[in-house]
Amino acid sequence: MKKILLADDEKDILEFLKYNLEKEGFAVITANNGEEAISLLNENPDLAILDIMMPKLNGFEVCAKIRENKKTANLPIIFLTAKSSEQDEIKGLELGANDFIQKPISPLKLIARVKTNLRKIKIDANDSVILSAGPVVIDREKYKIFINTKETFFPRKEFELLNYLCENAGKILTRTAILQKVWGSDIFVVDRTIDVHIRKIREKLGAHSEIIETIKGVGYRMKNVS
Repeated sequence: MKKILLADDEKDILEFLKYNLEKEGFAVITANNGEEAISLLNENPDLAILDIMMPKLNGFEVCAKIRENKKTANLPIIFLTAKSSEQDEIKGLELGANDFIQKPISPLKLIARVKTNLRKIKIDANDSVILSAGPVVIDREKYKIFINTKETFFPRKEFELLNYLCENAGKILTRTAILQKVWGSDIFVVDRTIDVHIRKIREKLGAHSEIIETIKGVGYRMKNVS
């Protein structure tokens, strides 16, 4: 049974979502504010659903603390938001959010997004454990990335995106293909989402950032280097 951390300061929404998640077989732990959500991370949830506007610590602040902690850094995070601002989505993505759901919330959509994000945690058992491209070495079993033998931390979506680029080194990957592979076809995110993640990956690649090429108007390509 997968455990979901659900944090929202609106009691009615909290109870409504908890009921629907439990009906689908999930175990649910709830928090009424950001500080309480942080404390519940000790119960090792498999996924967190965070309202952005919460007292004590807002959803962005909670997300940042989750990503800063090595024990929870790869925890999938879904934001609940009453806002439709692209800037809010970009800010969340830069902090490491995996998905956004806008209020009012459809229980069916929420369940679908939760299941999709949980599925993406699993790495295909048939995949090779070690993948390399130039200075990048990816240990997919341990979820670690090394750049010139130095281990470098990548949040889950950055990990999955770099992994996909390395798997297809030398091939041009369209934005549509990247979005479907890394985020899933049933999750809506803006094209800028990819750009944000590519920029952060390039920052970590440092002097090797040019290994990821921008194909203007199409997408991206990882150079096929040994």
